Amino acid sequence: MLSKVKLQLLGVLSTLFLFNEAMAQSSASTYSALGIGEFNYSGVTTNQGMGGLGISYGTGWGVNVVNPALTTRNTIFNFQAAMNYKKIKANNGIETSDVDGGGLSYVAFSLPVKSGKTTLGLGLNQITSVNYRLLIESKVNNATINALNYIEGDGGISEAYLNMGFVVAKNLSLGIHGSYLFGSTIRTNQLSLTDQDGVDVGIPTEYYERLTVSDVGLKLGAHYMIPLSTTNNLHLGAIYESLGNVNGKAFAKLAAFGQANDLDTDGDLIANDEPGSVYIPNLYGFGFTFEKVNKYAIGLEAQYQDFKQYRSFLDDPTQLKEAIKVGFGMQIVPNYLAIDNPLKRATYRFGLEFIQTPYYLNNTNINDLGINFGASLPLNQLSLMNFAMKVGQRGTTQNGLIRENYINFTLGFSLNDNSWFYKRVFE
Repeated sequence: MLSKVKLQLLGVLSTLFLFNEAMAQSSASTYSALGIGEFNYSGVTTNQGMGGLGISYGTGWGVNVVNPALTTRNTIFNFQAAMNYKKIKANNGIETSDVDGGGLSYVAFSLPVKSGKTTLGLGLNQITSVNYRLLIESKVNNATINALNYIEGDGGISEAYLNMGFVVAKNLSLGIHGSYLFGSTIRTNQLSLTDQDGVDVGIPTEYYERLTVSDVGLKLGAHYMIPLSTTNNLHLGAIYESLGNVNGKAFAKLAAFGQANDLDTDGDLIANDEPGSVYIPNLYGFGFTFEKVNKYAIGLEAQYQDFKQYRSFLDDPTQLKEAIKVGFGMQIVPNYLAIDNPLKRATYRFGLEFIQTPYYLNNTNINDLGINFGASLPLNQLSLMNFAMKVGQRGTTQNGLIRENYINFTLGFSLNDNSWFYKRVFE
């Protein structure tokens, strides 16, 4: 038994190491150039397949990083990880460009301290993603000179978290989710000027900015189940997340091509690992789900974050608005007793997801609408293969903006084990 536990923990730790290596590969959006990046509101694979639902509903077969109060439904050991791949077709009304990327999305596990009463969770997750490449050609006012800007950004904020869920009264559970926030974002803007013949004018320059964060965050959750009959339940859930002033340091420099990231080269040093913070507004979420036990569940949830309160690290004049996310989703289990037919015993998920992003450009809100699909297929009696796909559209080509049509695919697994807590009869 002890050797089995050691192997399980070794698998968890190995995946946590791989997470650090692969995390930065995940794809984001052109609009992640604004603010602190693109936020992950949709949870893990099992949430993503049903419109991001996870505030009011969860099962014992997967971790829940959306609402820590729902971790109490994990009555057995669960380890979960997933990879993601995203393909974006960006269109500015004149030209189109394809962007893709992927990597390890998250790793997490839950461990019942007292089955059905108290559950401990631990893992790594991505909070924001930055990944964009832009090439902007324009004419300099009152001159016969062309300006060429190549703008690039990578990185984001990740979290290493520890959460606990508690059943505090009949059908009522509360949860707390503590995060260590870490990560860095690197943004560059290379500018070159050319005359009408394409000959360089002056010296090409580069602006380099590196923001590194290191701080803690807190999320609280609540869940209440109302039994409607022996087989029907109504689930209510709510979350509150406070990140606030996220501390870190900033390095920024203006210099010649390829030299702005080096402190010792010539150029204009703007910030040399200067301490500061970025303010991330509080997040509120609530929802409800109707469940027919072992048959289906259908729910509606919403999240709200007022980015008008956002303040950037270097006080850039970024104009952001409220972020509103609404998810509608359902899951169906054809026949959970069909032991010999994995397809009937599988869980199938569907959903719709609308996000009014905080990005506001040219008097236009940037909205995101997607259709979600997903499933959890049994690998054995307890473990599952999980996948989710979202097909969506973000933005518009009106008012000189960019429309993105994208496909996001996530593939992962859940390793469940109920033998962890069995006492050994024979030594």
